[in-house]
Amino acid sequence: MRDDVILQISNLSKSFGPVRALKGVDFELRKGEIHAIAGENGAGKSTLMNVIDGILQPDEGEIIFDGKAVRITSPTMAQKLGIGFVHQEIALCPDVSVAENIFMATTNVSRSFLMDYKALERKAADVLGQLSDINPATLVRNLSISHQQLVEIAKALTLDCRILILDEPTAALTEKEAQILFGIMRQLADRGISIIYISHRMVEIFDNCDRVSVYRDGTYITTQDVADIQPSDVVNAMVGRVIDDLYPKKQSEAEKSDDIILDVRNLSERTRFKDVSFRLEKGEILGIAGLIGAGRSEIVKGICKLEGEDLSGEVTLNGKTLDVGSYRDSIAEGVVYLSEDRKGDGVFLDMSIASNISALKPEQVANALGLIQKQREDEQAQELGDRLNLKCGTLSDPVSSLSGGNQQKVAIAKMLSVNPKLIFLDEPTRGVDVGAKAEIHRILRNLARSGVGIVVISSELPELIGVCDRVLVVREGRISGEVTGDEMTEENIMHLASVGGAQATIH
Repeated sequence: MRDDVILQISNLSKSFGPVRALKGVDFELRKGEIHAIAGENGAGKSTLMNVIDGILQPDEGEIIFDGKAVRITSPTMAQKLGIGFVHQEIALCPDVSVAENIFMATTNVSRSFLMDYKALERKAADVLGQLSDINPATLVRNLSISHQQLVEIAKALTLDCRILILDEPTAALTEKEAQILFGIMRQLADRGISIIYISHRMVEIFDNCDRVSVYRDGTYITTQDVADIQPSDVVNAMVGRVIDDLYPKKQSEAEKSDDIILDVRNLSERTRFKDVSFRLEKGEILGIAGLIGAGRSEIVKGICKLEGEDLSGEVTLNGKTLDVGSYRDSIAEGVVYLSEDRKGDGVFLDMSIASNISALKPEQVANALGLIQKQREDEQAQELGDRLNLKCGTLSDPVSSLSGGNQQKVAIAKMLSVNPKLIFLDEPTRGVDVGAKAEIHRILRNLARSGVGIVVISSELPELIGVCDRVLVVREGRISGEVTGDEMTEENIMHLASVGGAQATIH
């Protein structure tokens, strides 16, 4: 083992019953490096990280930490060794403050009978100051997903880490927040702290990491210096094949239609957005961009009556006024919303795949007495699963048993179960691998071509540019502009998102 290596893993294996999640994998982490881990969902990345953090115990293999063979029996032991882990799935206590969440580990071992909340909040403010202006006294349940993610990162920064594991840390962050995080990562690496960085975003890996290791189907494939390879090399190693069709062909001139699926006129809400007007044409995919907090999700949730008070304006669907008082009414009219928070609002993790798919409108698979008919439920799930190329064991398996990409397909299948006329998809490929992204993009294009209205909200500008025919940009609760054609560039979108325009349209 080289002197500059802090963690060496050799021939590590882990099985869950008959499923071999890790098959004799290797991994090497050097002191002060930012080392990316890449692989599709189900490649074994999370299992490997959970072994390093002591959450899981390997069946065989060797772990050497700072020159000594170790057996990491628990997350507490991992922390004592100096291993911090920021999980992709947020695991905060929603009913206590930000400060209490950040220092929960140290508070638990404290012998103090009384809590000095003001001192705790001052300490939390010092840590948060590196990341954001979040009020440390705020209850976590009142924070946005992006701010909750920053609190998770702040928790890890309070630990005396020698190794910091970051699992998709930017999935819920704005571009500005992500850049702040990257700066902190570089500062930590300069201090000799080693960082394991898990991401599906190639641009993040190649802009910020020193080396990248690729895993596929529970096996180790390769480790390379990022300076010596191209993003396409990593993607091809991840999937075992060449992916050159991440985005399907866009709407052609011949496919364009004058038919309007959705027409929104002067939609306003008391505090969140004002005078929003736009149209969705039949056959196109419409994107909505903007910084997190600009009002993107709030606008579509207002249309669906998921959120918002004192709404005004006019919304028509296929030429008919959309007059709904609740989300249940919206579903009945064929307008559905796919949440950005897949685990919180998109799927029921502990329920079966079939039950998830029927959950939006269970009466479709029920008898006259309102009792669910399992055969009808399974037939519905089988048909939609086949349509979306869902990969699963059986339809009775819990959704928690699926990879992130297949969980997202279940969430989409749930939308399709009600035969929707219009689907709003909020961050539809967050946390899924590149192969699953390509499949989801294909599904969306096919739905648009079949006549279903598709509106995509995404923080990933390459995704919006690649999959959408037009992109609306929201800034401070208003539509600041629209980009189409060759002018649909990251620079133009970011300009409209941050500087704005006088209802500009860029063609």
